[in-house]
Amino acid sequence: MKRAGIIAGGAAVAAAIVLLLLFGTKRCSHPAERSLLSEEEEMSAPNLMYGIEYENYDVITEKVGSGQTLSHILDGLGVGPATVDRIDRESRSVFDMRGMRAGQPYTAFMEHDSLGRRLRHFVYEKNPTDYIVVSLAGDSVTVRQESKEVKLVRRKETAKIDKTNNSLWNATIAAGMPASIPCEMEDIFGWSVDFFGLQEGDEFTVIFDERWIDTVRVGTGMVWGAEFRHNGKLYRAIPFRQDGRVAYWDENGNSLRRQFLKAPLKYTRISSRFSPSRLHPIYKVRRPHLGVDYAAPAGTEVVAIADGVVTEKRWDSKGGGNILKIKHANNYISGYLHLKGYARGITVGKRVSQGEPIAYVGSTGASTGPHLDFRIWKNGTAIDPLKIPSDPVEPISPANREAFEYFKTNIIAELEGEVPDDEKIVSLDYTPVQQHRIEDLAGSDE
Repeated sequence: MKRAGIIAGGAAVAAAIVLLLLFGTKRCSHPAERSLLSEEEEMSAPNLMYGIEYENYDVITEKVGSGQTLSHILDGLGVGPATVDRIDRESRSVFDMRGMRAGQPYTAFMEHDSLGRRLRHFVYEKNPTDYIVVSLAGDSVTVRQESKEVKLVRRKETAKIDKTNNSLWNATIAAGMPASIPCEMEDIFGWSVDFFGLQEGDEFTVIFDERWIDTVRVGTGMVWGAEFRHNGKLYRAIPFRQDGRVAYWDENGNSLRRQFLKAPLKYTRISSRFSPSRLHPIYKVRRPHLGVDYAAPAGTEVVAIADGVVTEKRWDSKGGGNILKIKHANNYISGYLHLKGYARGITVGKRVSQGEPIAYVGSTGASTGPHLDFRIWKNGTAIDPLKIPSDPVEPISPANREAFEYFKTNIIAELEGEVPDDEKIVSLDYTPVQQHRIEDLAGSDE
């Protein structure tokens, strides 16, 4: 019995030692061994929402209702009028909460303690990227604006014009590109490519950034290069910054931007051309028609054909209705007739930029329907707007030629095939590293 008791006692002590080793002692490890600890053994990072540790709160996410104001929303969250007033005053230097829009999301972080449930943080999303954070701590109110992290994803895609996809828009969407790309292509190649005359076999390739927040695409970013094959001719666009302005240039360093746009609006068709003798549709007599009539829906935006200064904005009692005239460089004047109205801020003496909205298509004066009668004068003489010479703006300067050649070489290489990530152009800043690369390439050719 005694022996059995000793054995039993020994077993109990052994079990206790095992338990102590397993659960009652702190395991120490060599520094090299500690470096191999799994992620689960490391301290986990806090879970954040808008930079707030949301696990500490009850989180309520809603959308601003029609007619709702900040006061209505906060009242439903238990915030008193005095605090609402303080939030309103504190936020005005950051964001005027009276500008909250119906349908925009907001999130409330509710805190529990011995005094009950109360609002600790309130977040309003201005847009998919930017949001306003209101934090309450005792009598303190702080308001700040933050931005979500945007990830840029680089894409290179090609779209082809065919019988089914016979427009720039249809071809772009069929290729799986964002809806903003057709506008980008029109802006870049608008002086070179006739987008109303695309033909089967035309195609374009474009390198661009997509902007993503989490799993949501929120837009497109920079176009890093493009090429357009139209009517058997290849047009290329290279982005480059000169004189502080980013523009697109061809392979020879000539700007793709011309002094004049091809047309001052997006029109349906040309309903009447420049003619020394046309039968007037209303007066039924032959008289000169010194412009081009672009048929378009009433209200269609009209833009300045080139940089210039507004010289006339008035009613023309001779049949032109609401008209606008702009004086441009090299003694050109452009005229816009039968307008429905003018863009905000357009006054005589205002300087406008090429492509800037100036007016809207109408049917005022002697007109049979909505259209824009567009005219051009050179040294006071009317000329056919469809035949005006349009020279490129200033080309790449000699001082920028070396940098331009570097960007051009890398962008064309990417347009034509695949290149390593470290050779892709991701910034338009010309750095010493890039300059050394050019010098190395020049040395290898010797």
